[in-house]
Amino acid sequence: MELKVVAVLCVLLLQIPLFLSEEVSVRVEGVTSIAKTDDNFVCATLDWWPSNKVGGSLQDQVVYKVGNLAKKCSDFKLRKDGMFGFSPGCLPMNRWDDLNNLFNETGAMVTFSVNALLGRKKAKDNESLWIGDWAPQNTRDLMAYTVSKGYKIDSYEMGNELCGEGVAARVEARQYGKDVIALKELVKELYPDPSTQPKVLGPAGFYDEKWFNEFLEATGPGVVDGLTHHIYNLGAGVDASLINKVQDPYFLDQIAQTFKDISTTIKSFGPWAGAWVGEAGGAYNSGGKDVSHTFANGFWYLDQLGMTSTFNHKVFCRQALIGGNYGLLNTTTFIPNPDYYGALLWHRLMGTTVLQTTQNSSPYLRVYSHCSKTKPGVTLLMINMSNSTAFDVSVVNDLNLYPEETKSADESQQEPREEYHLTPKDGNIQSDVLLLNGIPLVLTESNDIPAMNPKLVDAAKPINVAPDSIVFATVRGFNAPACA
Repeated sequence: MELKVVAVLCVLLLQIPLFLSEEVSVRVEGVTSIAKTDDNFVCATLDWWPSNKVGGSLQDQVVYKVGNLAKKCSDFKLRKDGMFGFSPGCLPMNRWDDLNNLFNETGAMVTFSVNALLGRKKAKDNESLWIGDWAPQNTRDLMAYTVSKGYKIDSYEMGNELCGEGVAARVEARQYGKDVIALKELVKELYPDPSTQPKVLGPAGFYDEKWFNEFLEATGPGVVDGLTHHIYNLGAGVDASLINKVQDPYFLDQIAQTFKDISTTIKSFGPWAGAWVGEAGGAYNSGGKDVSHTFANGFWYLDQLGMTSTFNHKVFCRQALIGGNYGLLNTTTFIPNPDYYGALLWHRLMGTTVLQTTQNSSPYLRVYSHCSKTKPGVTLLMINMSNSTAFDVSVVNDLNLYPEETKSADESQQEPREEYHLTPKDGNIQSDVLLLNGIPLVLTESNDIPAMNPKLVDAAKPINVAPDSIVFATVRGFNAPACA
């Protein structure tokens, strides 16, 4: 008899849910927008990658960087060292041809970062400070060749991480501004047609308020089209606590002040420029070997896409398409890592118009909403960083011009809701295999990206966001005048 009682208790315990479930009301203000992104918001860098640094296409934007050198490429013996086959910072034209063939086939928009130290020398009393005017001839030659071949370049960026205190080297803000003006004049000369003229970006480094303000003052109106800054807010890739940081909403919130400050700098000193995250790998020095290529990194990455878009950032460039632990593609097999698919879904579903979105539930549930990219309605991104609580989300249309009027987003629409639930294989958030609606995302036999179809759900039901999951949901028939 005693054994039977124990058995019954075990059965009852098995029937108790392993996680809590919480009902959440998410309010989307569809009458007005709060920000706009560029059409090609999702971006990935193609960085020079030495072979000893670490033991399909988005059809969006690529930033190609060659770093900073004080010497000319002719001073180096070109060699095949690393993925792209050129010496540090030096790009032979046959490799440039190969890359542009890749860009043309994939439909990528290209930003090229030019060498910013040519012509300068180190200050006598400061090893990190470089002084003197930038020498533009090397860049002129590259541009002239690029124009002669008919290669399309979306934008040119000046240098890499030379602003503020710099990384290994730095240039004063007003000198940098003077040099960016020279770059702008070069672009205008070699691309005289304003309709096809590439944009000019800078300063491509970590935000320093005083330096950035002086830089925009020095360049003046209409020179800098995109103000680029870099983000590595997760710290070092070797940090043993990295897996905890990517799931900690309080830690992830800390970078929001930088995004706000960048927006304030632009508003005050350069309203003609748009804010860009020009490079963001999460954790620096190649990322974390057990985190940056896994499902868990999507908590940080997709939250960053959502957060920066609310602060009116136009482009977000992920470090890197390939290379290091934080590559969107596996460095050895070129198979997409989980974040590649997250970026692809964002690109396909999230439009440029950003809507105010609020909820008063757990901070571990992040919610962002945009007008849908191609069809009517709005698309929400929901990120559940909790490993113990599921959320049943009801979407409310907050008619914010008329505070007394709110209604369910699904009240008058009959179309099923389109949901994309992203979870890790076997529930292991450090897996590099991503499930879409329970099905592993693997390349087809012809090495194509697999179909990424939504599941259709009764629009009257709440959206279930499971623990440790990410959900995109498109709500058709949502009355959002801002999306008209």
